[in-house]
Amino acid sequence: MAMRCSLVLLVSCLTWTTALLTAPTKRKYLLDPPVYAEVIGRRGENATLPCILKTKPVHYKVKWTKLELGRIGPENIIMISNAHTSKRHGKLGPRASLRRAHNMDATLQLSDLQLQDGGTYRCELINDIEDESVVIALRIEGVVFPYQSKNGRYKLTFSEAKTVCEEQDGILASYNQLYRAWTEGLDWCNAGWLQDGSVQYPIITPRPACGAEPLPGIRNYGPKDKNQDRFDAFCFTSLTAGSVFYIPGSFSFEQADQACRRQGADLALVGQLYSAWRFRDYDRCDGGWLRDGSVRFPIGTPRVRCGGLPDAGVRSFGFPQKSSHLYGAYCYKQLLKSE
Repeated sequence: MAMRCSLVLLVSCLTWTTALLTAPTKRKYLLDPPVYAEVIGRRGENATLPCILKTKPVHYKVKWTKLELGRIGPENIIMISNAHTSKRHGKLGPRASLRRAHNMDATLQLSDLQLQDGGTYRCELINDIEDESVVIALRIEGVVFPYQSKNGRYKLTFSEAKTVCEEQDGILASYNQLYRAWTEGLDWCNAGWLQDGSVQYPIITPRPACGAEPLPGIRNYGPKDKNQDRFDAFCFTSLTAGSVFYIPGSFSFEQADQACRRQGADLALVGQLYSAWRFRDYDRCDGGWLRDGSVRFPIGTPRVRCGGLPDAGVRSFGFPQKSSHLYGAYCYKQLLKSE
């Protein structure tokens, strides 16, 4: 009993000490909290990450950095500026600029957002005496989709999972993206790789075939060997600059590809079909070939004759024989800026 009380006191002390150490510090130079703690954008759009000075030291610099958990090597600096000039750095630099709406404005602007741009950004005021910083989250609005190899279930190493997502107009999803997708209704009984190298899957309706846990949640397989273990993938994509359309017919895979090309388009990628379903409310009750050799169709309004499932989503017929199964074609055409 005495030991239990000591442990409770120890935990209480540690909790109290941690609270003291993490108590918010009043900023002297930077407006905190920032105007927005989270900024939301879609691929191809622009984003504004606010950072406002309340007062200026005599000599100072402002450094914008993207924070990356587990990054090895130099930090990912985007821009360093002072009252007179600025210098861009790294891969994000060419798409970055300072808003400078007034002389206290150090707000960062990012143009043509990409899937990889999501994450946490830090605005840091440096004057070699009292450095300060604020952080802002940038969330790319998108959709998570599970992806399975044409060779069957659980065939992908981590590297292969990353590659197939990129081939389908996406990236490996982060845990936060999978978690948000779960809260929006994603229920999937196959485990898949995530961006951080973990293997997880979202369950809304617990059932014996999907693990023994009685409650809904994100199931985690724990640490896995990226080079040896094989699973499916959870990919993430966002808005596209083009449009998806359907060509009816009874095509082989090759015929479907030719039909799209005659329209100045290509067979759509899986991520492009998911994007059209999510952002353009694309609903079509016809199976059609995609570029990876799978046959799928997007359903926005569930109905009995369109698969019978109660939830909206992209339905899959798997990977039929390319020569013997005849379906329509889902095509993707890149839109020019003037269109």
